[in-house]
Amino acid sequence: MRSNDQTRASWPLKAAAGGALLFLHLPILLIFVYAFTTEEKTYRWPPPGLTLRWFEVTWNRPDVWQALELSLKVASVSTLIAILLGTLCAAAVSRSRFFGREAISLLVILPIALPGVITGIALRSAYDIAGIPFSTLTIIIGHATFCIVVVYNNAVARFRRLGSSMIEASLDLGADGFQTFRYVILPNIGTSLLAGGMLAFALSFDEVIVTTFTAGQQQTLPIWMLEELVRPRQRPVTNVVAMVVVLVTFLPILAAFYLTRDGDQIAGQGK
Repeated sequence: MRSNDQTRASWPLKAAAGGALLFLHLPILLIFVYAFTTEEKTYRWPPPGLTLRWFEVTWNRPDVWQALELSLKVASVSTLIAILLGTLCAAAVSRSRFFGREAISLLVILPIALPGVITGIALRSAYDIAGIPFSTLTIIIGHATFCIVVVYNNAVARFRRLGSSMIEASLDLGADGFQTFRYVILPNIGTSLLAGGMLAFALSFDEVIVTTFTAGQQQTLPIWMLEELVRPRQRPVTNVVAMVVVLVTFLPILAAFYLTRDGDQIAGQGK
């Protein structure tokens, strides 16, 4: 009797969850549909027809390729910087005891907690004061500020689960610091670093707000999409590019989820 009551009670929850998922993802599905529409300048439902022509048009647009190349370059370099600095910072905070440790941890996490517009304005002001011209490097620095947080959260959670006894045993058995890192520490934190790197890449690839303040005249793919929405030439091309952005960001996030899906490996759970 009690089991039946619980089953009946779960249906409203399931319906609410389904409605929430539909609310979140239906607009994305509409973007996919309108990437195949035969209409060039208007959105009608249902679409009057379907075509693959816009994929060919997008493929032959050099401005799309330039924006995609810049986005991939920025996301890749930002991710590498984030993995390096985020891992080192996580190791220092989790494996050492020193004055101001919690304050440093807060400062590392702060960039992703602040609104993007604040980070963007701060970076732009710093570039102006330092006389740094806008370039690919300024975008990379801006993206690395929040990508480091993602890697740090994953790495510090895993470091806190890595018992010090394993490291001490490795050193007692004659391994030096590099050997201990290579054969003991890295195999234990490798999946968390990979997951953090994938999330950082996804965040960097579709970042808009910070990029707006640090890109100057350059266009990453999200900035290109934003300008195309304001002054559209061929609306379905924007939808095709949006499909690419969704897939490029979804796949790393999905891979990161599977890498950290075990209960004791959930990114950030240790914080």
